[in-house]
Amino acid sequence: MSHSSTSPPPPSGIAAALGAFFLWGVLPIYWKALGSVPAAHIIAHRTIWALLILWAILLWQGRAKETLRHLASPRILAWHLVSGLLLAGNWLLYVWATLHNHIIEAALGYYLNPFFNMLFGYLLFGERQSRLQKISIAIALGGVAIQFRGSHGFPWIALALALSFSLYAVVRKKSPLASLPGLSLETLMLTPIALLWLCWQPPHLITTLQQANSQTLLLLTTGIATATPLLLFGHAARSITLTTLGILQFLGPTLQFLIGWLLYREAMSIERTMSFILIWLAVGLYAFSTRRKADASSAI
Repeated sequence: MSHSSTSPPPPSGIAAALGAFFLWGVLPIYWKALGSVPAAHIIAHRTIWALLILWAILLWQGRAKETLRHLASPRILAWHLVSGLLLAGNWLLYVWATLHNHIIEAALGYYLNPFFNMLFGYLLFGERQSRLQKISIAIALGGVAIQFRGSHGFPWIALALALSFSLYAVVRKKSPLASLPGLSLETLMLTPIALLWLCWQPPHLITTLQQANSQTLLLLTTGIATATPLLLFGHAARSITLTTLGILQFLGPTLQFLIGWLLYREAMSIERTMSFILIWLAVGLYAFSTRRKADASSAI
């Protein structure tokens, strides 16, 4: 259950949220260390090892049988197959972008994600947005539009990442499953595809496992890199308000932006700089409007 907005959030919830968004923010360094491995191989390994960790957690919690029972529901299976494919596509594009020096544009995608969530909420679920929230959406989209004529071309990576993750959230709304069992089902259905890929495309899975080097170790720990921030996020979502969680989420893309700019020296053109200024203005309005909305509801 989320923490009441009328009392201070528990330190463990804030710490878990900060931990999750920090880990997501610094993951580009992890993916860069796997630079010689094709992005599709990384995602295949990520799916397989995340599957083992997630189902081990379900077994430990005594929820594995309950989760497996959902395999008998065609409706739940269909929605999680779609959401799993959207998630895998998002993972694949993000890792590919990181390996090909598009970290800053990927960060833009995750800045945009909450605004696409609001837009889909309004268009598909009839969710009402405040005037400030509508203004923040318009400013965020205007920030993207500035990049259309810039030296980096159409920001398709950012838009594809934001759209795929927002559509993932839309599809997940159609399932009654919570985050952990839902992701466990998604990885379960994606793992046969991942295994086929690793058995078909070199370097093959067995060859990789036989190599005792740092890249093999990093591939084997992709499951930990996937599951740890998700578990921290799950604890935070149950412990603190969604408003606080929504504001803290911008830590992730901010770290990604700084890593791309300062660590890997990705270019910051005038258009890109102006675009990010507008995005940060939209983020500020978003944070202010959600906080004001939460304060108003708690006062009722």
